[in-house]
Amino acid sequence: MKMLKDPQEIPPEAKQPKRDFGVCMAACQCFSLSRRFGETVAQLFEDMWCPEPLIGFGLADPPQFFLDGHNRYPDGVKTLQAGANWARDFPRFPVGKYIGIMSAPLTTASFEPDVAVIYCDSAQLLKLLLGIAYEDGRDLTTVLGGHAACVYAIVPTMEKGQCQVAIPCRGDRGRAGAQDDELIFSVPQAQIGQLAHGLQQSGTGSIPTRFSMKPEYRLSESYAEMARLMGMKNANGTDIRGYPSSERRLALEYK
Repeated sequence: MKMLKDPQEIPPEAKQPKRDFGVCMAACQCFSLSRRFGETVAQLFEDMWCPEPLIGFGLADPPQFFLDGHNRYPDGVKTLQAGANWARDFPRFPVGKYIGIMSAPLTTASFEPDVAVIYCDSAQLLKLLLGIAYEDGRDLTTVLGGHAACVYAIVPTMEKGQCQVAIPCRGDRGRAGAQDDELIFSVPQAQIGQLAHGLQQSGTGSIPTRFSMKPEYRLSESYAEMARLMGMKNANGTDIRGYPSSERRLALEYK
């Protein structure tokens, strides 16, 4: 994804919904064209169909109707004030900072992205979280919402300069084909290399594919050492044993 500041940033191969398809489209639908069909798609104000990304991406001033809470009330929240609370906290860029947004597959994009957006299942998300934490050990602080996945995946990521997780919203599911097992992991440009490096490390790539409910299973050596230091013991009173670090990968597999 790239936020556009000038029409000249749009490459010749990019499709624009109104110009090339004769229709307006939701942002999630354009993203789907990129991730499912490999298209480069640029959206300006006149290409947009869903109003929430217009507000979130700063392509238009939010109407007072939105700010007062009517976007969520009465169908989605209990009171108009609750709707206003959501509107106040809705992530959005300053109006006029950008004129549009563009998407393309990372493997074919002819432009430098601002954000890499990865649709993944929970096991893949686990690997991504382990990978991004490899360098500094810090977990993500993210905001999850049930609306406007396109906005939550991009705006906080760019504003914070940190990876974020988002949930495909009803529009993404119902209009753009997001699936039941999909989550969204977003990486700002500056952290793409960090993530790639972290994913290559031995301690971040071992994800169990099978499981056992065996109690008192053998711990990794670091876990066992923490347990010993805190005085933990097996139910029979013996010390807890751990796998040597060289066997850590095997310790994750069902035996």
